[in-house]
Amino acid sequence: MNVAIILAGGSGTRMNMEKPKQFIEVMGKPIVVYTVEVFQSHPEIDEIEIVCVEEYMDYMEELVEKYGLTKVRRIVKGGANFQYSVINGIAGIREKMCSEDIVLVHYAASPFVSGEIISDGIRVAGKKGNAASATPCFLLMGTNDDGRKSTKWVDRDKLMQLNSPQCFQFGYIEQLYEKAGKRHLLDKVEPHTTSLMYAMGETIYFSKGNQTNIKITTKEDLELFEGYVLMKQEKCRLTHVTVPFF
Repeated sequence: MNVAIILAGGSGTRMNMEKPKQFIEVMGKPIVVYTVEVFQSHPEIDEIEIVCVEEYMDYMEELVEKYGLTKVRRIVKGGANFQYSVINGIAGIREKMCSEDIVLVHYAASPFVSGEIISDGIRVAGKKGNAASATPCFLLMGTNDDGRKSTKWVDRDKLMQLNSPQCFQFGYIEQLYEKAGKRHLLDKVEPHTTSLMYAMGETIYFSKGNQTNIKITTKEDLELFEGYVLMKQEKCRLTHVTVPFF
C-alpha cells in the first residue's frame, strides 16, 4: 500500500499573509487542494492523510468534501514542529501499515509535483528503503560569506537539491523517528526528515525531481504558480480536452 502524508501544519509566516500559505486561494482554489489532487489522481496512491494546522482542520474537511478528494481517509492535527507533525502522521496510519508499505511525505505548499516524480519516489523507496526527490544544481554556486558577498566557488556537481516527496518504507521511517527520539534529536533538527537522516548518519537515495517542483515560499512563487495554473487551463481549452490539473 502507498500512503501520501500531506503536511499542512505550517503557519507560513514568511509569506506575511493572513492565513497559512497552503490555504491561500489561486484562481479560487486553495493551494493545498491543488497539491492533494495530484495524489488523488495518481493510480499508485491508495490513501491520503493530511496533517493540518489545528485551526483549519474543520475547513480542511470541508475542502475534502467540496472537491471530492475521496482518497483522503483522515485529517490529523499538526505537531509543535515539522518533526512532530511527521510523527503525528505516522501514528495516524500505523495500524494499517506493513513494514514494506510506502509512505510519501509531501508539503501541502508544493503543488507543482508531478505523477512521474511520485512514481519514481515509490519505485526507489521500494528498492532502497528511502528516496528523496532530487535535482542537480544548475546555477553557478558560491559561498555565502556574510550575506553580502562570496569569495569561493563551490563545485555544483558535488551538490544535489533535495525536495519532496520524501518516500520511505513504513518500517524504515517508523524506526528512524523512534531512534531519533531516543537520541533527543527531534527538538534539535529542523525542518525536514532528510535533515534528521543526515544528523543520524543515514544514506539518502535520489529519486526523480525537476526544477519546476518548487515549494511555494514567497509571494513571487505564488505568482509563478498562478501563471502555471493559467497555462494549464489554456492548454486544455485549446485542445478541447478535459484533463486533470497535472
